[in-house]
Amino acid sequence: MKKNNSFCICPLASGSKGNALLISTPDTAILVDAGLSGVELQRRMAAVGQDPADLSAIVITHEHIDHVRGAGVLGRRFNIPVYISSATHQACPGLGHVPELIHFECGTRFDIRDLVLNPFSISHDASDPAGLTLTWQACKIGIATDLGVVTNLVRTHLSGSSVLYLESNHDPEMLINGSYPWHLKQRIQSRTGHLSNNDAGTLLADLYHDQLHHVILAHLSEENNRPERALAEVGRCLNRPGIGLSVAGPDRPGKVIRITGEK
Repeated sequence: MKKNNSFCICPLASGSKGNALLISTPDTAILVDAGLSGVELQRRMAAVGQDPADLSAIVITHEHIDHVRGAGVLGRRFNIPVYISSATHQACPGLGHVPELIHFECGTRFDIRDLVLNPFSISHDASDPAGLTLTWQACKIGIATDLGVVTNLVRTHLSGSSVLYLESNHDPEMLINGSYPWHLKQRIQSRTGHLSNNDAGTLLADLYHDQLHHVILAHLSEENNRPERALAEVGRCLNRPGIGLSVAGPDRPGKVIRITGEK
């Protein structure tokens, strides 16, 4: 991505096939999750003008394969540090050796160059799943995907975000009437599953503030949701002028969202 005085976020992939989110400042670029193959991650980064050799870090939120698939390969190929919690690391032996592995703990901030990261615990069927906020200058990006319930902790951490990258996984009616087996439907709807469109809209209505610039809806189910349904439902709940609303998809990078920092 072209360097300027901006805090940038660009979904490279979102959904059950793979998740990767590119975040950059004028001096730093990181991936949050790397759930595609190494080759595909390189291809999608190239499509948005990012050289993987310039990445400062890969940050892993949890161990599911759609979040870690290419992390080890990319880390080894370009000597990129991988940040991961100890429990998550133990739960994904397929990560393999990486040149620099750094453990973080939910609830404890850490810095990557000029980025301040605050990981927080979320409710999902993984060992130690994390949401994240990333702060640069006066700008804050909040990330919460793969969670079954919105807790006060989630609300507290995401409050005040300039951009939100938030799960809007399923339409409840489509899920119930769809082809998934009942046990999987129950898992998705559970406290350790995934947020519905309505859940996302309700949370966003609570989080609204005057400096909220853009919302990206993420991890949409290809079978149990549609981008137009998610946008309509969340848009009704948010119902505020001047806020960008978009959907991150599975097959190609999304648009780059830029927030201008302090001069």
